[in-house]
Amino acid sequence: MRQGKLEGTIFLDTIQPKNNLYGIGPVAYLKGELLIIDGESYVSKVVNNSKMSVEKTYDVKAPFFVYATVEEWNEEILPDRITSLEALETYLDEKFKNHNEPFVFKLSGKINTAKIHIVNLPEGSKVSSPEEAHKGLTYFPLKNEEVEIIGFFSRKHQTIFTHHNTYMHLHLITNDKQKMGHLDAVEFETKQTTLHWQKTK
Repeated sequence: MRQGKLEGTIFLDTIQPKNNLYGIGPVAYLKGELLIIDGESYVSKVVNNSKMSVEKTYDVKAPFFVYATVEEWNEEILPDRITSLEALETYLDEKFKNHNEPFVFKLSGKINTAKIHIVNLPEGSKVSSPEEAHKGLTYFPLKNEEVEIIGFFSRKHQTIFTHHNTYMHLHLITNDKQKMGHLDAVEFETKQTTLHWQKTK
């Protein structure tokens, strides 16, 4: 992204197998957000400042995309003290302190509030920094929604598939599949959120 390469280099339809597939990334030229959840691919785009569209399709390209295949999950109810993204990151960092490789995780349940964004870079924009990439962000607030969140955690990939100041990259989709985007902030409902992580053999 720092080299300004925004074109679609990854065609999602070429990723195989699609069973049990999970992934996140932006649409080519930063014109939307992508989420694959259990093999189903969703694309969200900005319609206007208060409206988005969410389409189910694999016919889309991405400049970068992180994905994994998960057949079985471990799960636990998220502890009461974990009510924000910052608390979640600290919790995962400690819980998986001996796990050095990137991993995918999932959260399902109810959120009190959340803020998501969709990238929507103006046509013909050049990008050489994260600040320039964020010029076209459109934010959408959520309240009292049942959601699924797919996240990737890595201590090694800051500025690659996570932002420079976090180990996590998360996308949220509402259970009715009407809203989806990059998760910026959240307040989890106590005792109403389940954390899932990949079972290891």
